[in-house]
Amino acid sequence: MTATAPAPSTARARATALLPRLALVLAALLATLFTAAAPATAHAALTASDPTDGAVVATAPAQVTLSFSEQVAMGDDSIRVLDPQGRRVDTGELRDMCSGNTVRYGTALHSGLPNGTYTVAWQAVSADSHPISGAFTFSIGAPSATEVSLPTTTAGGGPVGIAYGIARYAAYAGFTVLVGGAAFILLCWRRGAAQRPLQKLVVRAWVTLTAATLAMLVLRTPYTGSGRFADVFDLDGLRAVLETKTGASLVSRLLLLGAAALFVAVLFGVYARRMQDVTSEEEDKDTGDLTFGLAIGGAVVAGGIAATWALSEHASTGIQPGLAMPADILHMLAVATWLGGLSALLVALHKVPGIERSAVRRFSGVAFVSVVVLAVTGVYQAWRQTGSWSALTGTEYGRLLLLKVALVAVLLGVAYLSRKWTARLAEAPAAREGAASEAGGQEVTADDVSRETSPAATVTVPADPERAAQLARQRAALENAREKRVRDADPDRAGLRRSVLVEAAIAVVLLVVTTILTSTEPGRTVEQEAARGSSATAVPDRAVKITLPFDTGGQNGKGSVRLELDPGRVGANTLHLWADNGDGQPFDLPEIKVAFTLPAKDIGPLPVVPDQAAPGHWTASGVQLPLAGEWRIDVTVRTSDIDQTTVQKTVKIG
Repeated sequence: MTATAPAPSTARARATALLPRLALVLAALLATLFTAAAPATAHAALTASDPTDGAVVATAPAQVTLSFSEQVAMGDDSIRVLDPQGRRVDTGELRDMCSGNTVRYGTALHSGLPNGTYTVAWQAVSADSHPISGAFTFSIGAPSATEVSLPTTTAGGGPVGIAYGIARYAAYAGFTVLVGGAAFILLCWRRGAAQRPLQKLVVRAWVTLTAATLAMLVLRTPYTGSGRFADVFDLDGLRAVLETKTGASLVSRLLLLGAAALFVAVLFGVYARRMQDVTSEEEDKDTGDLTFGLAIGGAVVAGGIAATWALSEHASTGIQPGLAMPADILHMLAVATWLGGLSALLVALHKVPGIERSAVRRFSGVAFVSVVVLAVTGVYQAWRQTGSWSALTGTEYGRLLLLKVALVAVLLGVAYLSRKWTARLAEAPAAREGAASEAGGQEVTADDVSRETSPAATVTVPADPERAAQLARQRAALENAREKRVRDADPDRAGLRRSVLVEAAIAVVLLVVTTILTSTEPGRTVEQEAARGSSATAVPDRAVKITLPFDTGGQNGKGSVRLELDPGRVGANTLHLWADNGDGQPFDLPEIKVAFTLPAKDIGPLPVVPDQAAPGHWTASGVQLPLAGEWRIDVTVRTSDIDQTTVQKTVKIG
């Protein structure tokens, strides 16, 4: 096979200057979208609730409120409050109490709720499109047994979550091959536009991306809500999805895919026919303008499709979203150009014996530029999403990121071997031309091999269907053998094909890890949530012991109360009270009561009525203190029917 490299031309100079122009075009088109984004913490987290988890309140609250670390999407059924028998006691109406940077939602409760333990179950969608959920309990009067079980599954799980995850992976894979395949044709091998295998590859990628986007759109309602496949037919739910940021991004992607379909039609229609009608020397002069126009149009459409991910997922939240979103778009385009182009090269090496060697050399250069862009944007994204070295090994996101980096390193190692095969391909034609001149100026080509193995005469199809089918299978086997002989006739091309196949296999695993990574809570957020949790962790447990003198004002009204709260921590405690009279003897009081109040959080008073264990000694078990802080302990002492007083002291719990 002979290969002639096209001469430099004006159109090639235009292609060289394409990337800077493209960057300016994309920046102008998407700048208004970037400036509208506000910082947030990727994956919202529940930061507070009223009542708090495990709290015991004296009277039934009028409502339950939840506070989040960032803006979330919630519906009327997002907060459910269940009584000990599992019956709903909320009104089902969501109250939006957000103001400024405070994100708070609530739901009203029915009046007259009896004492007992109540369960609050909630679900929402965070600003980066991922569903979140949780549940906690609080008690009115005193804790009680409850028939309600806290959910064991998280939002976005189950069969619906698996189906949605498969659709996400298919969308990433379709985008990668669609953009990379088209880029390979326009930047590396323009004659490839007329090759049927490459046409099938790009068209199938477009179909995959379109089908996956539609699947994600209809699965969005059950994915973020009930988890039932039947809800894909819920038109009200679909209407609600379309009003969200994720729904708008998916619809925008479908519209852009319509433009991509027009691009593919022109690429494999007019452009492919034009490339078949011109020689290598005429190519740049006759098709330069069309190539330039397709490159600009395709780049804008590809950048727009990449933006539908950047504007609705991790890049749109967290720190520096105005810089993170364009970096994410460049990152996705670089990945698609490299790995998608790799898949196109693999198909060409397997299915198209006539691929030009210059196309392989051009792809090597394009892949190098893509890897540089990928490395720069990837390092920035890694810093932004992890925030510290400890998050790389201490969080799931960090470990997945390390796995991704390792896969990229292996991929680069295999790519280095591919570059060596590419260099041998570039040197091979000269050596073969010299050998051909010594043999009389003849070079064996793929067409020669095809002619040697082609049937000598036309085969007549027999009337017997079984015999006809047998002959058809034989002809297919003969054709496959002929194609394999043509492919294997060039050892350098065969070596390159094997190394590219290994690259493609690693790329598939890399895409799987990347898909999982996009749905994993970033390491920076995990550490921030851990820091918030550790700030409320109690100090080592120790019993709280205080002595409170009292004087009710009546006869024999003076004495003291010794109080011990063990272990003196957040959660359940045991309370002991001893009363002594003025002579230091046990004081058998008619009545003694205790109440706990946390003024800083507006919790309490939480009443406790201890049981008398012995003369001058009272106890109470299961005293619940829901939060750490400065608790005020009020002890009410009655020494006669009319003589009573309350003494208090503030102690630190946790």
